[in-house]
Amino acid sequence: MPRFAANLTMMFNELPFRARFAAARMAGFRAVEFLFPYGHDAGLLQTDIETNNIRVVLFNLPPGDWDAGERGMAALPGREADFERSVSAAIEYANTLGCKNLHAMAGIMSPTVDPDRAMATYMRNLAQAAAELAPHGITLLIEPINTRDMPGYFLSRTKDARRVIESVAADNLKLQFDIYHRQMSEGNLIHGINNNLDIIAHMQIANPPQRLDPSAGEINYPYVFQMIDGMGYEGWIGCEYKPLTTTKESLAWFEPYKR
Repeated sequence: MPRFAANLTMMFNELPFRARFAAARMAGFRAVEFLFPYGHDAGLLQTDIETNNIRVVLFNLPPGDWDAGERGMAALPGREADFERSVSAAIEYANTLGCKNLHAMAGIMSPTVDPDRAMATYMRNLAQAAAELAPHGITLLIEPINTRDMPGYFLSRTKDARRVIESVAADNLKLQFDIYHRQMSEGNLIHGINNNLDIIAHMQIANPPQRLDPSAGEINYPYVFQMIDGMGYEGWIGCEYKPLTTTKESLAWFEPYKR
């Protein structure tokens, strides 16, 4: 049966961030993910995790200046030192929180940047980051993100992510397969998952067109979950969706999957 992790950035927004760990556990989740922990003391978050007997399975490297529109630095020429510092910061939090997956956002690409130079920068940065994470037992993830929601994002197609992963050839560089982004950019969900299962280390879900819960949108998620289960996928599936009302009211879909 699929294993689901609540995304605490998107879900349980009725509560302060640290209270969301308890809310997720009470709702039946045994794992959580979130975008960024860096505005919170790592030791206090560790206490929340242990108190609620819950796992953190994913968060992102620092993305640069988020409020100014930055969405990662991994592919940005000239930002290599900033990216290196982001890796160090993420390792410190990941070790404290017991998290074994970190997502490196590629970044929004200026139209004046040579795409080949950006790709070379991307692969060098990923190779270096993967090497730094390996001794800690941490997997580095990359995720294609649709360019309707994030115009100019450097990595938007699954085939390009696969090419990067195969070119870098680091054992701990894997694919974060977001079903919502895949549907928005490419569709062909089941084939996309099956054809890339060998490199997928984490999945995420939301339902287009409004990025709502699995019961509200154009994707037949019960069928998708059945197919994923049949493929033998053993990783976590992060619930990175926007509840239409309250998170509790959005969780009717989750009832059959509670353990």
